[in-house]
Amino acid sequence: MSRGDRCEAASQDGAIQITLRTVDGCPHRILAEERLRHALAAPDAPMARIAHERVGTQAEAERVGFRGSPTILLDGHDPFAEAGDPVGLACRVYRNEEGVEGAPSLARLRAALRRATADAAGRGDRR
Repeated sequence: MSRGDRCEAASQDGAIQITLRTVDGCPHRILAEERLRHALAAPDAPMARIAHERVGTQAEAERVGFRGSPTILLDGHDPFAEAGDPVGLACRVYRNEEGVEGAPSLARLRAALRRATADAAGRGDRR
């Protein structure tokens, strides 16, 4: 199933499509997965589908706009992207409340999920 098909299927059942993009051996993949699971376990969290995608080459990184590993996409959008972030095969860091870390903080993930849910509701994508 293509990424577009998965997003379409997700929007039909009201679930947010979360894509975790990583490179092989990413030291922060597990931290990102754990924080995603915790954010989605909250009582007010939206329904979500999680897909994992591996980015293996510089050409692929450039084609998909990969800003480093791990990258978390919500319905195909990178809510943590900042202007000027480089594209390529690299580790990614996130500026969180406690400083620089290898994954978005739980608070930042929850806020991004709320925004994605509100944005989708505004488009009529969520029930």
